Amino acid sequence: MGDLGNPVLLAARPTLLFAGQEDALMAGRLHELTVQETVHGLYRCEATFNNWGNTSGGIGFLLFDRALLDFGKDFEVRVGSTSVFKGKITALQADYPNGSPPQIRILVEDGLQDLRMTRRTRSFNDVSDAQVIQQIAQDHSLTPSIDIRGSTHKLLAQVNQSDLAFVRDRARAVGAEIWMDGQTLHAATRAQRGATEIELTHGAGLREFTVLADLSHQATDVSVSGWDVSAKQAINEHATADVLGAELGQDESGAAILQAAFGVRKQSYVHTAPATASEARDYAQARFLDTARRFVVGTGVAEPQPDLRVGIKVRLSGLGVLFSGKYYVTETKLTFDARHGLRTHFRCERPGLGRT
Repeated sequence: MGDLGNPVLLAARPTLLFAGQEDALMAGRLHELTVQETVHGLYRCEATFNNWGNTSGGIGFLLFDRALLDFGKDFEVRVGSTSVFKGKITALQADYPNGSPPQIRILVEDGLQDLRMTRRTRSFNDVSDAQVIQQIAQDHSLTPSIDIRGSTHKLLAQVNQSDLAFVRDRARAVGAEIWMDGQTLHAATRAQRGATEIELTHGAGLREFTVLADLSHQATDVSVSGWDVSAKQAINEHATADVLGAELGQDESGAAILQAAFGVRKQSYVHTAPATASEARDYAQARFLDTARRFVVGTGVAEPQPDLRVGIKVRLSGLGVLFSGKYYVTETKLTFDARHGLRTHFRCERPGLGRT
């Protein structure tokens, strides 16, 4: 477990690797860097370099020969000895700022880029969501690592969707998240994603933090309705705060606070057309979890730490009884510039408030 009250000393600049080789000269030319990850997958990076200086022919552009910065080239970012991003260059951008030397920017995406750029129309019969995601991973020569449960669907249709959009839809239907690790495509529910936990203290490793507890999108009950053709009967499944289980801990859920403050508030989904009761139950639980987890949402800036990644739990202290506690990290953005050096911006959430 990391403790940023006594942070490990890290390099002031990130290490950059092109096609697997470290390039200190390019690291010195680095002007700005952003590495961003979310729970929706598709890890992305932008890096801007000085593009003007001494060349063999005098003074001119440094990086327009495409020898180093080119489409499809491998690019990696490390902080200390830890790799925080690997991907391939998908775009080149030239900037000519007023009063400053020309710059070149690369846009880089991880292995999910291949799924994003593959669009299909097809159907799947008698399959689970896990089987669909596994097949799509294999279609792209990726190793699937799937840890989700769910009912079998009589028919799933991918209609003019990218493989990435379809995988995201199927993961969202069962409350799962997707991400890449090298050549492995992972899909797992939040409970199965991992147990990594770090600590941040306001005024020490946690530089800034803003947090909002908002009831406007909460519900005390989520229901999903439909019609089971085979059984010739109506479907009506419900989900309540019970599905949070151990995730809530000792906190007070948004649903409980909502009911006490404003009364019962129900949400109904009637357009999802579930074919079976189990399919409707999965969807109701996923929708309840999706809103309940976003009752308390925080954004912060921390000292750079490679372990502060999407999918981990971060225990925040020094925030008072309501907002101190354990959060789940849903988005990270590692940034570098000459003024601030390395910083980690993050977004996190939790389903309850601390009890007074």
